[in-house]
This record gives sequence, structure tokens and C-alpha cells, in this order.
Amino acid sequence: MDIAALSIVMNQSKVQQNAGIAIMKMAMDTNNQTAAQMTEMMSDISADPNLGNNIDFIA
Repeated sequence: MDIAALSIVMNQSKVQQNAGIAIMKMAMDTNNQTAAQMTEMMSDISADPNLGNNIDFIA
């Protein structure tokens, strides 16, 4: 294999690796945003602290 072909192969590998890292960073950012939105939704929910303390039943 000559030097030029080796250089091309190495550069293509580097580009593929950089693209993979960029896509992974985008996915991680999306996951972080989703987690933040879910946390915000959970904090907005007001739960009744007395809910579930009493059970009405007839025997």
C-alpha cells in the first residue's frame, strides 16, 4: 500500500470517528433535555398528601 492510499484511509477513519462522536454528543444533549423536562413536569404535579390514607369498604 502506498503512502497516499494509507493517508486517505486514515483520514476517512478519523472523519467517521468524529462523526460518531458528534452524533453521540447530540444524543446525550437530547437525553439531558428530556430528563430536565421530565423533572420539571414531576415538580409541577401537586400530590395530595392525604390521598390513600383511608379505605372505604363494606363487608
